[in-house]
Amino acid sequence: MKKLLLILYIAGLATAMQAQNSLGTGLSESLVDDSLRTVPNELQWPENVTARLDSLMNEPLLKKTQLGLMVYDLTADSAIYKQGEQQTLRPASAMKLVTAITAIDKLGGGYQFRTSLYYMGFIERNILRGNLYCVGGMDPRFNNDDMRAFVESIQKNGIDTICGRLIADTSMKDDTRLGEGWCWDDDNPSLTPLLIGKKDLFMEKFRQELNDAGIIVIDNEEAIAGNKTKNRPLIHLCSRFHSLDQVLMRMLKESDNLYAESVLYQIAASGGVKNASATHARQWINKLVSRIGLNPGEYKFADGSGLSLYNYVSAELLVSLLRYAYHNQNIYGQLYPALPVAGVDGTLEKRMKGAFTNGNVRAKTGTLTGISSLAGYCTAANGHQLAFAIINQGVLRNASGKTFQDKVCTALCEP
Repeated sequence: MKKLLLILYIAGLATAMQAQNSLGTGLSESLVDDSLRTVPNELQWPENVTARLDSLMNEPLLKKTQLGLMVYDLTADSAIYKQGEQQTLRPASAMKLVTAITAIDKLGGGYQFRTSLYYMGFIERNILRGNLYCVGGMDPRFNNDDMRAFVESIQKNGIDTICGRLIADTSMKDDTRLGEGWCWDDDNPSLTPLLIGKKDLFMEKFRQELNDAGIIVIDNEEAIAGNKTKNRPLIHLCSRFHSLDQVLMRMLKESDNLYAESVLYQIAASGGVKNASATHARQWINKLVSRIGLNPGEYKFADGSGLSLYNYVSAELLVSLLRYAYHNQNIYGQLYPALPVAGVDGTLEKRMKGAFTNGNVRAKTGTLTGISSLAGYCTAANGHQLAFAIINQGVLRNASGKTFQDKVCTALCEP
């Protein structure tokens, strides 16, 4: 009888323990993201992050798409996660990181995008007998205020009549107006050195401003007196400029394609060449890639914005450039403030508003049909600074790529 009671007691205890375990499991599962259920809580850095990222590799998205992922611990100076990091993939607008880092490295944050006004000839009795030259510097921030400054500089010299021509000097770059590999039916920016309000309307606007100011233009070479204007030097009237750090803010935070292409052509022209081309810019990008220890021949740099379907980079390359920038204060000091901030501004304003990522992740987004990317910096819970790059290729819904990237960033930032 005692033996029977003991058996019944043990059986009841086992049943109770099983029920308690089932209840506990149910509670814990309700509090943990499905993708992170298998991560043991007792793991320490960086094994805890590695385990979280390993669990994300089981996401259904990755069964049908390509992934390039790399995470580097800048504080410990070691890579903590790699998955397809050397695959060459289209970066979309993450290409702007390549352009920005190369530009700051080559030109410096104080570099100026300059548009200038000159004349050749002479002024007599309020008449300019000669031509006006508008010299383009591909400044994407040149606006109506800048144009009015041009007109005011003419008025200050007492000129009310121009017997000559208004000449657009666009020799800064070649005559291509579209980037290599751009889709013809996209809303592409026009790549002209003379811009106003981001549009190719400079000379039209200039003539209209002169007319509104009561300045008469007699657009006829025969109106110029004899040969007195020939072989005369150009005389400076006005210059308007904006600095690279100003341009970077919109280029990166808002992912402005024209701004990025303008930066690319500043790189191209920095060697002193006339009619600079994207090929000239690639030479400088290739030099930087070689300097950081990678082979530029393994990548394709078609444009500065990432619009091109011919761009091919890797997560490893993006992280290597981010590392290079991090260890160069002159670059990092310009790059970091210009990156979109998760949950705060730019193209990340509505993303990653969670407790660990909001205001923490600073990264460049990228979106094209079939491509979603994210690359930048974040701070882990232990205070370590991380650089990361994520490229999702072959995604039919960009939202799927963004969701995956947000999960990666959460895994990097949470305790």
